Amino acid sequence: MTERARRDGWPSRRAFGGGVLALGGALMIGAVPGAAAAEGPGAAAEGRRPGAGSAARRTTLRRGSAERAGLLAPHLDGLVAEAERFLGPSPTHPWYAGAVLLAGRGGTVALHRAIGSAVRYAAYDEKTDTGVELPPERQAPMTEDTVFDLASVSKLFTSVLAVQQIERGALELEAKVTAYLPEFGGGGKQDVTVRQLLTHTSGFRSWIPLYREPTREGKLRLLWAERPANPPGTAYLYSDLNLISLQLILEGITGLGLDALLHDEITAPLGMHRTRFNPPLSWRPEIAATEDARPPWSGLDRGMVHGEVHDENAYSLGGVAGHAGIFSRAWDLAILARTLLNGGAYGRARILSPASVELMFTDFNTAFPGDEHGLGFELYQHWYMGAMATPRTAGHTGFTGTSLVLDPTTDAFLIVLGNSVHPVRSWRSGSAPRVATADRLARAVPVRPALGRTPWFSGMDSGTTGTLTLPPVPGAARFACALWWDTEPGTDTARLEASRDGGSSWEPVPFVTERPGEEPRRHPDGAVSGWSGRVWHRLTAELPEPGPFPVRLRWRYTTDKRYVGRGVYVDGARVLDASGLPLFDEARPADASRVEAVGWTRSAD
Repeated sequence: MTERARRDGWPSRRAFGGGVLALGGALMIGAVPGAAAAEGPGAAAEGRRPGAGSAARRTTLRRGSAERAGLLAPHLDGLVAEAERFLGPSPTHPWYAGAVLLAGRGGTVALHRAIGSAVRYAAYDEKTDTGVELPPERQAPMTEDTVFDLASVSKLFTSVLAVQQIERGALELEAKVTAYLPEFGGGGKQDVTVRQLLTHTSGFRSWIPLYREPTREGKLRLLWAERPANPPGTAYLYSDLNLISLQLILEGITGLGLDALLHDEITAPLGMHRTRFNPPLSWRPEIAATEDARPPWSGLDRGMVHGEVHDENAYSLGGVAGHAGIFSRAWDLAILARTLLNGGAYGRARILSPASVELMFTDFNTAFPGDEHGLGFELYQHWYMGAMATPRTAGHTGFTGTSLVLDPTTDAFLIVLGNSVHPVRSWRSGSAPRVATADRLARAVPVRPALGRTPWFSGMDSGTTGTLTLPPVPGAARFACALWWDTEPGTDTARLEASRDGGSSWEPVPFVTERPGEEPRRHPDGAVSGWSGRVWHRLTAELPEPGPFPVRLRWRYTTDKRYVGRGVYVDGARVLDASGLPLFDEARPADASRVEAVGWTRSAD
């Protein structure tokens, strides 16, 4: 892969905060498209962009019902049940000892629940692969206010601090890192840019054992001498070293430590009172324990880690690091989520301009499909965002079992904080509870019918094939309906098919879709997959000539066994003759009763 071309006309550092924004090579002056979102539950209209524009909201959080949040209560309740399944074998050991779940939309936190244990084990017995449980009186249940070691979710805070400095003119996005850290250029890193650090395209390998060097100077020598695994800008490779380097830049240009910057620029203005590096001893009863850290699975021999940072490199850096080390609770992270969805403001505080937030939700890694990344935020990652994933859904995970997902399209946010390395990291694999809970929250956001009261819905099951088949109609010439889809791109596909032999064989039917305000889009293979903008599309299709039997139509939706999107909806299906008269109209009860559905159901939402 070749290096992504630099964006033409990138604004100067002074112009950055003044309404000039470069997106995808185009220079935009003035308000970002999709400016202020509407107020009220689920304030984002479908297809709009909260977090952008000149008139940003300052919505603050309050607890409320699912209805007040514009969410469907049964599916939101199912989120907790999904999470509780992973307190048991998943598949062999529990995925986590416990977790705190928080979900909301707009300014309403509609779910905030603690499950399981914050502290359960005294140690890990590697001989029997079991956890040594503490006596019941020394165990601690999860509470809504339990504080977690965020691990790599800390990277988001470092990124926000960096974007603040870009906005203020002290840091340039396209500048070389050596402009701020001259020693950084060793090992062939002289061309690495600040943007590449923020988007993990610098060429750094994932990590190096800085903790083996006893002094800070020794750790820096390792970093300066590190050679890129790939030429800068030619590949995506997630690396802790990017954010450690960014920390050094920030501390150099501000003269403040990262912990002081975190407090002064983010947590104090926003009132995030349980978010900091190096929590004091008085917080320990409120903190979830992490791992019995001992070789060979850990680089350091520390025993059960509780109240100190789990990551070895962050620990060796005194607990303050750009890639890990921040402790926080679910409500504080919800404030950060709301701030970003508001466009950088929360109540009376503003920490970023709307244009700066827009950059955090804009994909800079278009040269590396599948590794979409804004400034600091990962984008469109089904492997932990589940059905909440859209091209603008932003988030991050942490090795200790934490995650944060923001969906600007629906104005929804999900926080899952688990202690999944308690008692040992090998018990946890994958991101199944993150996906399961995100799927539930995505399903809780209603899709309102386009035409009737109850469109046909494909469902959201993985590893299935469902069909929605219309009755045969003599003289059929054209098909029309409203179509809404959001599927895992490339793997989960809805196909329009026709049979001319009574259903023995099926062939694709090309069609055209059109959404408001856009040019019609042709689908010559008769299929849709991926993201459609969370809006209804008008679909029309010319039907093939009949064969031995009248033409019969069906929708066939197939999902793989891994991840799913929000699914597919079909509304107002009509089959017309050559003059445009309806031969089949789903709005007519007699016609609707002849539809054959396998795996599809009627759904008002």
